Amino acid sequence: MNIIIEGIKEAIRLIFSLDAEVFEVVLLSLRVSMTSLLAAGTGGILLGILISKYRFPLKHLVMRIIYTLMGIPPVLCGLLVYILFMRRGPFGSLRLNYTVTIMIIAQILMILPIIIGLTYNAAAEKQERIYRLSKTLGASPAQTMGLFLYELRGGIVVALVSGFSRAISEVGAVMIVGGNIDGKTRVMTTYISQLKGMGEYERALAVGIILLLISFMVNTVLYHFQREKGG
Repeated sequence: MNIIIEGIKEAIRLIFSLDAEVFEVVLLSLRVSMTSLLAAGTGGILLGILISKYRFPLKHLVMRIIYTLMGIPPVLCGLLVYILFMRRGPFGSLRLNYTVTIMIIAQILMILPIIIGLTYNAAAEKQERIYRLSKTLGASPAQTMGLFLYELRGGIVVALVSGFSRAISEVGAVMIVGGNIDGKTRVMTTYISQLKGMGEYERALAVGIILLLISFMVNTVLYHFQREKGG
């Protein structure tokens, strides 16, 4: 018990002293996850709304595939991306493996189905009522989309927060494609895994506490909008 208490004290000291190594990893983690969220969020929200709006052949099959991909193991996602961009892969000439760019690509592919699926669910519940209201008011297509996005704001935030939570906390995909290179591709989750192996538990706890704080703030937003949706 004393070891744990001393470890937590040292972890807190590292946080409040703004330890350079710790915060370099934290900032890179946020950069990768926020960039991934911006790209996946933009495409995922649009696709979720469009899929909910239009009927097309194999729509149910498409949604089953998306729901399946929402739970894809991160290590599998990372492996597939690595194979695509390895030297002998179809995109090997780009030489992106073990870079921040490939980490962002892996996270985009991992969280895109989550954002599409949750946006689709939110849109499917309200689309008929919103389009009837827009038609009654004589709204233009742009005004209809604006009203649609406004009415779906709670569901959209839930989708974005869920995607960000998945991105910031996963380790398998970024470990495979990024390689956990010091000062280049090392993020919080891969850093914690490395520190545990080295026996540097205080520093690992410091990063873990920061990760928990970020997750707490993100889930506070999610909780707020879930309550708002529930009335």
